[in-house]
This record gives sequence, structure tokens and C-alpha cells, in this order.
Amino acid sequence: MQPSGKINVVFFGSGPVAARSLELLLQHFSVEAVITKPKPPYHKHDAPVLALTEQLGLPIITANNKAELDTVIGSHQFTSTLAILIDFGIIVSPAVIEAFPLGIINSHFSLLPRWRGADPITFAIISGDKKTGVSLMIVDKGMDTGKLLTYHTLHMGDGETSVTLTAQLIALSNELLAEFIPKYIAGDIKPKSQPHPSRVTYSRKLTKTDGTIDWLLPAEQIERNIRGFIEWPQSRTTLGSLNVIITGANVVTGSGKPGSYVIDGKQLIIYTGKKALSLTSLKPAGKKEMPVAAFLAGYAKYL
Repeated sequence: MQPSGKINVVFFGSGPVAARSLELLLQHFSVEAVITKPKPPYHKHDAPVLALTEQLGLPIITANNKAELDTVIGSHQFTSTLAILIDFGIIVSPAVIEAFPLGIINSHFSLLPRWRGADPITFAIISGDKKTGVSLMIVDKGMDTGKLLTYHTLHMGDGETSVTLTAQLIALSNELLAEFIPKYIAGDIKPKSQPHPSRVTYSRKLTKTDGTIDWLLPAEQIERNIRGFIEWPQSRTTLGSLNVIITGANVVTGSGKPGSYVIDGKQLIIYTGKKALSLTSLKPAGKKEMPVAAFLAGYAKYL
């Protein structure tokens, strides 16, 4: 431990979830070094973890891929007995895991073994799950197959978006890490195998094409996709001559040709494969998000 009494850890993370998690983690732990991806040459914006780490003056180690990670970790000696990994985006090899006597703890934002893989938050929303949570897992050579230190359930509201759910899970993750990492280091808890191996499900990394709305799907599914894709890849369609991103909608009764729409006063209703969606907010290409009434007032002539 450091003189402050905080436990020394190494942090692995790259994305915005990792950046916010690191910020909170520093309340409870002393971070010996941050392992993250470098900023790509073509990237217009700051790399979240890199920018925060530089601002805080923490030691930084960067790697683009698994091979580079093996090399840079192999050339460093750490005093930390364990590392914490959140939103990292690089596969960790056994050699990297073995650099830490107590291993690497991944705070994974699902109730493992449900939604192993790259995007558990979005897949919990678009699948209509009623609950999710955070699992603290010992990283092993498999895809999120490691033993669990603990997990905690979070019940999801009906209107949950990837933004609101992510914020709640980051806060829950921080609480669990602060409570259970010291217990693990002290030997007070033993990692246990993940329950219900027959119930494994996998998420994947989304692509831009996932955001193109398929109006043949039921309205309930499209509405969940809109909430899950709110930041990326966003739910895109064409209305008349306009390319738009739909950011909010309610399921309503009605039937018609999927993808066709009607304007009813200040409502814009689009038919789907089952039932219909009444849009509540959207963004025309290159414009800010607006309520549907404001959209109709300014753009109805293009529909």
C-alpha cells in the first residue's frame, strides 16, 4: 500500500466508460500506471483515458494491439499485485495476466454469463431485459469466462437508454470495486465459477449498419433499438427527402405498410411490421435534436 493507505493498482482501459471509471477509482485506489490505447492519427477528438491520464499526471503505457501489449507489459516491473480492467478493447494474453500475482479484475457490465462480449449494455436494452448488473471477474484466457469475485443486480426502467444505464452501472461498478478488491487482496473472498453455464449469451461490437432502421421489425423492437443505439450507431432512416436520426418514440396501435408514415396534428406516426411508432424526438442530418412538433413545424414540407 501507499502511505495514503490506498491499495496500489494498475488500470487497463481505453473508452469513455473507462475514463469515468478511472476518475471514480482514484477516490479509493492509488493507480501505479494506466494502460491504454494511443490516440489514432485519424481521430478528431481526444482519446478519453489518455486525455484524463495526462491531465492527472499519471504514468501512461500505450499499446495498439495484443502483441504490443505483451511487449510493453513484459518490459515493465509493477509493484501492484493486481490490475483492474474496464472498457479496454484489447485481448489480454496469459503473459499479461501473469504479470500480476493476484491477476486482473475485469468489471464487466452484465450479470455473467449473460452478455459476455463487447457491448453488454446495449444488448441488455435491445433484448428487452428487465435486469442487468455488474460482475467482478478474474480475467482468464477465455471470452469473459473467468471466475467471479462478486456481482450485483440492477433492475432496469422501461425507458432506459444506453446513456442512463451506463451511468448507473459505472456508479455500481465503483462501489463494488471499492468494497470487494480489499477483501480479495486480504483473502477474505474466494473467486467462484460463473453460475448457469447453459445460459451463456454473447454480445458483439456494433457497426454503423446496425443503426439503419428495419421497419419490418415489430415496433417494440425498434423502440428498444432506438434507446440502445442512442449514442452509437444511432437509429437512422429517411423520411421523404430527409435523412434523420430518431432519438425517441412510443409504441402505438396501428397498421400500415412498414416504413410508411402519417402526420396527425403534431404527431408523426410510422408503421412497422407490428404496430406503429409515434416519434417524440429526432435529428435532421446536420441539425440538433428537436421535439417532433418542432420538426414538423420546420420540415413538414419535405415529407
